[in-house]
Amino acid sequence: MDPRATVEAVWKLESARIVAALTRLVRDVGLAEDLAQDALLAALEEWPVKGTPPNPGGWLMLTAKHRAIDRLRRDDRLRANLAELGRAAEQQTAAEEEFDDGTGIDDDVLRLIFIACHPVLSRESSVALTLRMIGGLTTAEIARAFLVPEPTIGQRISRAKRTLGDRKIPFEVPPPAERAARLAAVLETIYLIFNEGYAATAGDDWMRPALAEEAVRLGRMLAGLAPGEAEVHGLVALMELHASRMPARLGPDGAPVPLLEQDRGRWDQTLIRSGFASLLRADRQDGPYVLQAAIAASHAQARQPGDTDWVRIAGLYELLVRQTPTPVVELNRAVAVAMAFGPERGLEIVDRLAEPLRDYHLLPAVRGDLLRRLGRDAEARAEFARAADLARNTRERDVLLERAGM
Repeated sequence: MDPRATVEAVWKLESARIVAALTRLVRDVGLAEDLAQDALLAALEEWPVKGTPPNPGGWLMLTAKHRAIDRLRRDDRLRANLAELGRAAEQQTAAEEEFDDGTGIDDDVLRLIFIACHPVLSRESSVALTLRMIGGLTTAEIARAFLVPEPTIGQRISRAKRTLGDRKIPFEVPPPAERAARLAAVLETIYLIFNEGYAATAGDDWMRPALAEEAVRLGRMLAGLAPGEAEVHGLVALMELHASRMPARLGPDGAPVPLLEQDRGRWDQTLIRSGFASLLRADRQDGPYVLQAAIAASHAQARQPGDTDWVRIAGLYELLVRQTPTPVVELNRAVAVAMAFGPERGLEIVDRLAEPLRDYHLLPAVRGDLLRRLGRDAEARAEFARAADLARNTRERDVLLERAGM
C-alpha cells in the first residue's frame, strides 16, 4: 500500500483514541488535537522515507505523547501535568508491541464523544467537532460532506475548541444526573450525520454513502463504550437497517427510488442481520430510536412491499408520537396510517400539519401522493410542483417535477 494511504488509514482508526488519551493528560481538547495532528504530519513525512513501522498505531500514539512532553516543558501553565504525561509515555514505550489493534476502545474515547457533543456547543459545531475528533475526517472532508465552505467548518471547529477550553469543560463522562441529556445530544449528533449521508438535504447527490458509513461506525463505537444503553443499540439498529437499503435507493439513471419501488433483492442482508442483532441488544425497551428501529425492522422483514405489516408500523408510530411529538414524526405516521387504513385517513393527519410544516418539502410530496391515490390528479400535480419548489436536493427536485407532470 502507498505509505500516505497507510498513514491516512491508520489515522482514521486511531485518531479518536490518540486525541482522547492526550485530552485526558493535558486537559485541553484543542491542544490535544494539535498534538495529534503534529504526530500525523510526522508520519506523513517519515513513513514514506523510512517505511511503515511494525505497530503504526502505537507509533502515532507514542509520537503524539513525545510532542506533548516537549510542549509541556515549554509551557508553565501545563507543566503540572508533565510528570503524569511522562509516566504514560514511558509505559507506552515499554508496552508498544502490545498496543491495542483498534478492536477495543477505552473510556477515554467515550469522554471525548461527550465533550464533542457538550450542550455549550451548537448542533452544527458538535457535528463538525465529532467528525473531526472522533471520525478523523479533515476539515476539507467535512466541508465537502455538508456543502459548506471549508473556512466555515474550520471556524466552527476552532470556536468549539475555544469554547470548551474557556468554559473549562471537564474531561469526563457526565455524572448520572446529567448523562441522559448529554447522551441524547450524542445520539442526535450521530443520527444527524447519518441522515445527511442517507438523504442529503441539498446539492446534486441524493446520498453520501461515506458519511452514512461514518455515522454507523461512530454508533457502533458508542455501543461498545456504553453497552448497557438501550437507545444506543436502537440507534445503531436503525442506521444499519436503513443503510441496508442504500444499494437499491438509486436507479440506473441515478434517480431516487422510493421505498415501495426498490428491488429488495439488492438490500444488504449482512446489514439487516446486524440491525436485527443490535435491536435485540436494546432488550425490548421502547425509546425513540428503538421504536424507529422496530419500524425499519418491519420493512426489512417484508420480502415484497405487499407483505409489509402497515398496521403494526402505524401502531409503532403512534407510540413514537407520544414520545417524540414533532410534526415530522406525525407526517411519517400519516403515511403509515394511509397505507394501513386508506389515503383518506392519512390525508386528515397531513392537513393538520399544513402550518407547522409549511416550508417542509415532504409535506406537499406526501399530500400529492395521497391525492393521487384518491384520483384527485390536478390537486396532486400542484402539490408535487410545490414540493419541488421547496426541495433543495437536485435529484429529489427532479423526481418531484416528473411527478408534477404525471
